[in-house]
Amino acid sequence: MRSLALPALMLAAGLLAAGCGTAPHGAPRASAYPRLSSEQSSDIAIHALGLVGTPYRYGGNTPDGGFDCSGLIGYVYGSRAGVAPPRTVALLSGFGEPVDEDELRTGDLVVFGGSRPTHAGIYVGGGRFVHAPSTGGTVRLDHLQSRYWAQQHASFRRP
Repeated sequence: MRSLALPALMLAAGLLAAGCGTAPHGAPRASAYPRLSSEQSSDIAIHALGLVGTPYRYGGNTPDGGFDCSGLIGYVYGSRAGVAPPRTVALLSGFGEPVDEDELRTGDLVVFGGSRPTHAGIYVGGGRFVHAPSTGGTVRLDHLQSRYWAQQHASFRRP
């Protein structure tokens, strides 16, 4: 009798686990990306700050080869959180969940350009963000309220 109870118990446990792992039909699908912990978000910001001064390079995605804005984001998120964000700014504008500016935390994304996103960076706290701005430049730290950036439409995303 005991030998039959164990397989039945294992089958019941397996069915229960399978039921918990699937969404009911018609339920909203969870994000394809895991939510980042506060520690990962801080680590992302610290790593981004450490890349300030790296040369800009269109299509670049490594410290040795240089970065463009989405390459910088992909490199930092990949190396510090094991997350591979979309490679274009247009796709980054839908990455993660929207966040209000007054709820920003380190590691969040700053996406500029409204309905036609043109640029992105990583929020590092204190109203500042790290980004790879343009050809001939380097990765740098800027303030959201600086003369130029305060005039740009910004949205914020939390992976």
